[in-house]
Amino acid sequence: MIQRSTSTHRKVTNSKDQNRWRSLTFIAIIGFILSIGLIYSESNPSAKSSLSFYLNLANPYVKFVVINPGMRIEEIADKIGKSITWTDADKLEFINSAPKDDYGIMEGFFMPGSYWIKIDATGKEVAEQGMTEFNKQVSEKVLGDKKIKSSAQKINLETAVRIASIIQREAAGPKDMNLISGVIWNRLFKGMTLGMDATLQYAKGSPEEWWPKVVSSDKKIDSPYNTYSNLGLPPTAISNISVDALKAAYSPQTTDCMYYLHDKSRRIHCSKTYEQHKDNIQTYLIGSRRSKDTSKQ
Repeated sequence: MIQRSTSTHRKVTNSKDQNRWRSLTFIAIIGFILSIGLIYSESNPSAKSSLSFYLNLANPYVKFVVINPGMRIEEIADKIGKSITWTDADKLEFINSAPKDDYGIMEGFFMPGSYWIKIDATGKEVAEQGMTEFNKQVSEKVLGDKKIKSSAQKINLETAVRIASIIQREAAGPKDMNLISGVIWNRLFKGMTLGMDATLQYAKGSPEEWWPKVVSSDKKIDSPYNTYSNLGLPPTAISNISVDALKAAYSPQTTDCMYYLHDKSRRIHCSKTYEQHKDNIQTYLIGSRRSKDTSKQ
């Protein structure tokens, strides 16, 4: 009887051990898959939203939130607020925790990226989380870059962030950023208005649509962010920025171009003169539109 009882005890123990190892193996596999997913999602932003669903299931006490580059601070507050159920007061605390100057809230200092955010985190705590990441990445990846150090000594960070935010919103991707930076700096040095649609979008933006389409009449908007009517940079940045955009602000491409546009395929075309720019508008925008209309008939 004793031997039979011992055998049964061993079977139960072995069964528990096997279940424990199965659980640990399963957790390890899930962890590996998620880590691969995180690496992949860094190069594929559209994958991040899908991944966040599974990551949020894994831990109910924190939320995985993806903050994309080119978002204004109210957008960021809305996105985080939906993930961890913030009140309007929490969102306002987050916004008011951003750096300030004489113009008020300074955009651009919440680093885009993937964040684990505690479900009971306050607006101030989350703002500090994003700004700490900004300082870390800027120090390591931008100001620590030997190619940028000399420029950083001449251009203060706040100015570079303002330029980078315009680049971020105007560019079709990292490949355009240095060229757009070159055009911005050229226009600043020539004493021209920047004439950037992204700044008009910022001036027009509202909770209904943060980045509305720009129409010709918007160029007369009475706003310090109207870079068609006001010389120089807007008073603050207009969005958060990527490392690529900030690097581009510090290292503009050498170019004679003063104007640029993106065609329907988001390819950039720049020009030295306004006459050439008008020709590009005719060729790549108006001509393209007419071609499509003709093909529909």
